[in-house]
Amino acid sequence: MLDLLCVGHASYDITMSSATHPGADEKIFADAMQLAGGGPAANAAVCAARLGAASGFCGYLGNDLFGDIHLGELESEGVDTSLIQRGSYPSPVSQILAKADGSRSLVNYKGDTSWLAADAVSIENRPKVMLFDGHEPLLSVALCSWAKANDIITVIDAGSLHQGTQELAGRVDYLVASEKFARQWCQSEDMGLALDELAAVSENVVITLGEKGLIWAKSREQGSLPAFNIEAVDSTGAGDAFHGAFAYGLTLNLTWQELLRYASAAGALTCTKLGARPALPNALEIASLIS
Repeated sequence: MLDLLCVGHASYDITMSSATHPGADEKIFADAMQLAGGGPAANAAVCAARLGAASGFCGYLGNDLFGDIHLGELESEGVDTSLIQRGSYPSPVSQILAKADGSRSLVNYKGDTSWLAADAVSIENRPKVMLFDGHEPLLSVALCSWAKANDIITVIDAGSLHQGTQELAGRVDYLVASEKFARQWCQSEDMGLALDELAAVSENVVITLGEKGLIWAKSREQGSLPAFNIEAVDSTGAGDAFHGAFAYGLTLNLTWQELLRYASAAGALTCTKLGARPALPNALEIASLIS
């Protein structure tokens, strides 16, 4: 049995760091470059595997060079790849520029790759938890309904507002949203107001706020948690790590506060290295930061 099945997007990341951001018609040189698989759900599956979970990924990869490399990378991390669908459409690729302050810009290419159909996969062995990033909306809505019918815990990585996250937000057990999603959903910069509005949609809500920590609402209670004090290098993948650790943490019988610190530590550690996939932490690193 899988502890965690992550459903959604997989891309291949080409990450470069530079001291400055290029202006119009300007050529600059990168200080470093990192090549690795990426994507919210795929990264979450890898993060959970590094933390000790039996994790799997369900999504699309093309029958191309990037797809072959990414599939091999997931398998080398111990991620179950039996539900990956492959086809003639290209594998998504992301070009990421990490800025000197730890923030980043990203351009994603997926060509005319279509969404997977609602009946694209059939799950034989039930996972304990299912995490959705919303990037496969047709399949994800169907699998979320199946999970609910089979008493499987469901989580959404709501990074931004689009069809998938909009449809899944009110269906899952845990709505874990970025500040960007909260702003878009509520059309407000007031995160307190956003938390109230999202709490009306889902019984368990977390809004991650980067270096400002997070706020949460659960069972009519609300609270906050400060961020860990780290030296940020590149924030790419921090949200993916948070969601992967959060979803796996639900299987570990952690208290609510322990769960939030566990996931926050995973996100913070990912910011301390260049790239997303190479920076995802292991269990020892998280234990060290928390202690």
